[in-house]
Formats: sequence, structure tokens, C-alpha cells
Amino acid sequence: MNKEAMKKGIQKFGRSLLLPIGVMAPIGMVMGLTGALTQSYMIEQVAWLGNPTVQAILNSLKTITGIVFDNIPLLFAMGVAYGMAKIDKGIAVFSSVLGYVTLLVVVNVYLTLTGALADAETMSEVGQGVVLGIQTLKLDAAGGIISGLLAAYCTDKFYKTQLPLAFAFFGGKKFVPMATFFFMIPIGFGIPVVWGLFTKFLIFISPIFMNDTFGVGVYWFAHRALIPFGLHHVLASIVRFTEAGGVYMIDGQQYIGILNAANKVLFDLGPDNPAWKMAPDLFKYLASGQMLTTLFRVPAIGLAMYHTAFLDNKKIAKGAILTVVLTAFLGNITEPLEFSFLFIAPQLFIVYAVLCGIMAIPLNFLNIGIGYIRGTIFDFGIFGLLYENTNWWNLIILGVINFVVFYFVFRFAIVRFKLETLGREKGLKNNTLLAEKQFGKIAEIVIQGLGGKENIKNVDNCVSRLRIDLKDQTKVDVEAVKDSGTSGVFFPQENHIHVVFGPYVEFVRNAVDDEMKKG
Repeated sequence: MNKEAMKKGIQKFGRSLLLPIGVMAPIGMVMGLTGALTQSYMIEQVAWLGNPTVQAILNSLKTITGIVFDNIPLLFAMGVAYGMAKIDKGIAVFSSVLGYVTLLVVVNVYLTLTGALADAETMSEVGQGVVLGIQTLKLDAAGGIISGLLAAYCTDKFYKTQLPLAFAFFGGKKFVPMATFFFMIPIGFGIPVVWGLFTKFLIFISPIFMNDTFGVGVYWFAHRALIPFGLHHVLASIVRFTEAGGVYMIDGQQYIGILNAANKVLFDLGPDNPAWKMAPDLFKYLASGQMLTTLFRVPAIGLAMYHTAFLDNKKIAKGAILTVVLTAFLGNITEPLEFSFLFIAPQLFIVYAVLCGIMAIPLNFLNIGIGYIRGTIFDFGIFGLLYENTNWWNLIILGVINFVVFYFVFRFAIVRFKLETLGREKGLKNNTLLAEKQFGKIAEIVIQGLGGKENIKNVDNCVSRLRIDLKDQTKVDVEAVKDSGTSGVFFPQENHIHVVFGPYVEFVRNAVDDEMKKG
């Protein structure tokens, strides 16, 4: 595979994540809000929240959104399969679900056969959990992405498979989910092996995370860097629940792991107890460190994306960016923003992870005692402002510095390297066809300008562009295509054209698909 083809594949993969990311953002916001408003600490401060009806509504929403979010990997599987498959996307999506469920079961079988299936009380400590009723490794988005990629591959590879007459019924598209199922079995047995090696490696290097000088920086770098693989939960569990996070003596009792000790200090003893002096060293691996990302870094990145968005596209970019920023700010869910540039600009994600580590090191000497494990604005208000001896103002000072650094680094990188982050595509000119939403007419003009149906191999779209593969680009009449109202037409590579329609692109894409199906 040449460099250009690889780049095209990565871009296509990045676009395939937009659908699950779009779901994560609003649902995550609701989940964050309901989670905060049902906490006992919040109810004590706001009397009307204690109303049984209000709590019933909030808890119901919390349960509904929680279930959806617990199954985000399944949404990733379907989104990636839909985006990556070149032909029958429906069978690809179906196969991705089958593949994901197969993956969960195969991993469960592996854990059972090897005696590694943990008890219910300890499974979270070793990166296991119950997913769709199956105890398995918590692969998170990585599991869904693997399933989606495999399903897309099997769809394109085996869609026209012909079998001997006795088995002919199972040929064609029916063979795709079966191929996905059988390919997933060895993959499912291989993943726990790789996962186990990573876990052992993290345990081996865990003393580095607890170093008094740079440990917290290494921890938060690794935590961010492992997000694409779903291994950040393993890292967090190792530090929170095992000896790797330290053994602490509090009131004559031994507490293993950071979280166990932190819960004792925060919820049982409180700021007036002598043990509170341990709080800053414990909490820097929990809420204090996370709040730097959710409350300061994510908004800074969002603002950089907005300011570098093309002028004509700022309106639609503003809504998308604001949603993913609020999802982190209110719900402690950073993945929608991170995944929005992770695959489009992986180098930028590495810089992001490194900065997260370096900019967390000052937590060592600022004596910030904001507890709990989440990083929302509500948790800052509850555990920062309402608790005594938290030195919350130091978090704001450090956060502002983080905001400035992340803003200027991202703004420079996006402009300097011309990265296609949210809003970095040209907007729309005023056009009668677009204004009147005559998408059928637009589709006819586009197809005719591209040399007719017979010259079009594949039609795809991203946030604002039609991306079309052609048989012969010499047959394209660019001026005719411009009559459709597009604000831009260009060839990023041979026999591949981009036609820009901004926020209307999905409607134009649907109309083009409908027009292509006509006889």
C-alpha cells in the first residue's frame, strides 16, 4: 500500500468515527448532568433536588444514558463498519454486531480456560467487566473498532463468494457474517494475550508512576496515550486498587491502592483530620489531574479549533465543538473531542498526551486537595469549593496556564500543518438550489458534471464534502459541477474528487445515492 492510499484509508477511518462520536457527545452531557444532580452532596446543597419526583426523573435519565454509554463500543463497531465498507453497508453493520458479540464471548472463554476469570468483587481491578451480560475484558472503543474493521473487510472481500451447490444458500452476502464470526475467533483468543502482556508491563513500570517528582506526569501521559486502545482503564485500576498505587496506613489500618486510601480520607475522615495531609498526593492521580483536562485543556483545544475553522464554516463548527467541549466539562467524557483528531492527526494526539503529562507535574507542589475520581465542573464545586483545605484556587491558576499552553500549541499545529480538524473545510456560498434545498436537482447536476453515472465508482462524504472515486477524471466538467452551488471542487489525488457542500453534504449525498439507483 503506497503512502497516498494509506493516508486516504486513515482519513476514511477517521470519518467513520464521526457517527459514534456524535452520539457520545449529547448522551454524555445528559449522563454527566444527571450523575451530578443525583449525588447526595448536591442534594444537600439544593433542597428541591431532593424531591422524590425530581430524583425519579433524574435517576431514570441517568440509567437510560448510562446503558447507552456502556455500549458505546457496539456503536463504534457499527459506525466503523458502515464507514469503512465499500459495498453493502447494511450487511457490514450486521456483521460488526455479530463480530463484537463473538469477541466478547471468545475472550470470556479464554479467561475461563486459563483460570483468569475474576470474581465479581475484584474484576474491575484487573480490567474485566460485564458487557452485554458477558464477563470479559473491558476493551471499550478498541473492541468495537476491531469488530467494525473486520466486518468491513469481510464485506468487501466475501460479498460475492460462491459456494458449492450443496451450500449455495450460504454464499454471497450471507457468507459475510459467517466469515466475520470465524475470523473473530482467533482474534478473540489473541487479544487477551496481548492485553495480558500490556498489563504485566504496566505493573512492572508502575513504580515510575509513583515517583515523587515526575510520577504523576508519566501517569497522566500514559493515561491519555492509552485511551485509543481502551487500556487506560487497566492503568487506572492498577494504580487505584493494587499495591502498585501504594500501601497506606491510616488510623492503624492498611489501605491498598490510591482509591481505597482516598475514599477513607475524603468520605470518612474529612479535611479536619490529620490524615488530610495525604490528600493532595492521592487526589493528583484522581480528580485534580482529570480536572485539568476536562475543565481547561478540552475547552482550550475546542477554542483553538473554532478560531482556526474556516470563516464560512464557523457556524456549524461552533455547534459541534461546543457539544464535545460541554460533554467533557459537564460529564467527564473527553473521548468525543480526542477521537475527533486522533486518527486525522495522530501526531497531534501524541503532542496532546505528552503535554498532559508535563503540565500535570506542578500538582506535586501546589497542595491541591480536590477529591473524588471524576473531573466535572460539578465535582469541582462539590469537592473543591464546599470542602475546606482544598486550595482550589491553585487548580484554577494551574488550569489557566494549561489553557493558554494547549490553546496556542493546538492553534499553531492546526494552521501550520493544515490539519482537518472540526470546521477546517470551506463553507457555502449563497445559492438558490441550496437555499431552497433542491437536493435532487443538485444531485443531477453533480452526476452529470462528473461524467455521468457510468464514470462514478464510489460515493462517500465527510463532514462537509462529497468524496467521489471516478473511473476517468478527464471526463469531469468542473464548471458544470460548480453550477450545483458547491463552494469548492478539487482533486486531492488522481480519479478522486472532493465537492464541498458544508452542512448540507449529507442531504446531497443521499440525493446522489438515490439518483445513482435510478435506471
